[in-house]
Amino acid sequence: MTSPEFDCLVVGRGIVGLAHALAAVRLGLRTAVIDRDTRAVGASIRNFGFITVTGQQDGLAWRRARRSRDVWAEIAAGADIAVQHRGLLMVARRRESLSVIDEFTETRMAAGCRVLRGKALTALAPPLRTKLHGALYSPHELRIESRDAIPRLAAWLAALHGVSFLPRAAVHAVEPGRVHTGAGRIAARHIVVCPGPDIVTLFPERHASRGITLSKLHMLRLAAPGWRLPAAVMSDLGLLRYLGYAGCPSLPTLRARVLAEQAQHLADGIHLIAVQSADGSLVVGDSHHNDIAPDPFQPREIDDRILDELCAVLDLPAPQVIERWIGVYPSGPDSAFCDAPMPGVRLVNVTSGTGASTAFAIAEETLADLLDQPPPPHAREDAA
Repeated sequence: MTSPEFDCLVVGRGIVGLAHALAAVRLGLRTAVIDRDTRAVGASIRNFGFITVTGQQDGLAWRRARRSRDVWAEIAAGADIAVQHRGLLMVARRRESLSVIDEFTETRMAAGCRVLRGKALTALAPPLRTKLHGALYSPHELRIESRDAIPRLAAWLAALHGVSFLPRAAVHAVEPGRVHTGAGRIAARHIVVCPGPDIVTLFPERHASRGITLSKLHMLRLAAPGWRLPAAVMSDLGLLRYLGYAGCPSLPTLRARVLAEQAQHLADGIHLIAVQSADGSLVVGDSHHNDIAPDPFQPREIDDRILDELCAVLDLPAPQVIERWIGVYPSGPDSAFCDAPMPGVRLVNVTSGTGASTAFAIAEETLADLLDQPPPPHAREDAA
């Protein structure tokens, strides 16, 4: 059978797919989202829900994050999505880290940020260890609860914007103007494929040509510690991972010291993020191990290294783990990509674990491209 025609059909209902559905309906397109599952079950709900701006790579990635943060802020109340807290504290456990932070504050990406030391830092965040050298405070971030926010976003798109959701329909082939599923063909003028970690079903050659693999990460939820965080917290391992700090002259010195002190943390791709939920529990992670087919196991020693890093930053002598899980997302040399494998079809994947932080902006770029419109303001080369 052939379903009624849509203006835009989005394959995949994770955050990247939902972002494209929003961009499409904002342009007046009759839109549907199709997925093999009945709800989002992948990386989009297995993360911190942390919309990160500060630390994103200078240029388009940083502008995408700022624009996506603004979209989250626009839609949160209407979609009944609670903002759990705002801002970021990037703490310096080492003097070399504070040097990197000081250098970062001289860049345009640090606008609105400030460096906190001593009593100013402990006054803002009493749970932080007192022997830290300081912290970069950024006011730009938002934190939502992904496992609640993603289904609420989908429900809002359906109820308020008329997006049709077509569940339990695995797409096995795409051609201009239609997709093929086990239940038949679905027609649409524009098709956006957002496969997330499924890099082998649709357009596998496109993923292979870009060297895309999968990154497995460890996540933990800890019982409420009895205090509140004023913002998301990162340790200075994040200075080595986030590309926004890559140009800081002191970074090689910091890297050498961390390699001498925490070589196994670096080997496990650990960089600490801690955020807090409405019930007071902490969501903590993470680690990164890349493979074409990551194993499904969660070795305890990796979790223990994450917790060691947490306890070096926060006053939490006996963290109680109440939940553990792994996430898997596509990883590649670029933060994201958009391919045009055939007329009227776009393949979009975020390959840096920044879907929540950048997807809304990427979706606006994709729809402008499909409709042969000028790029959105954030995507223009002269954008601030």
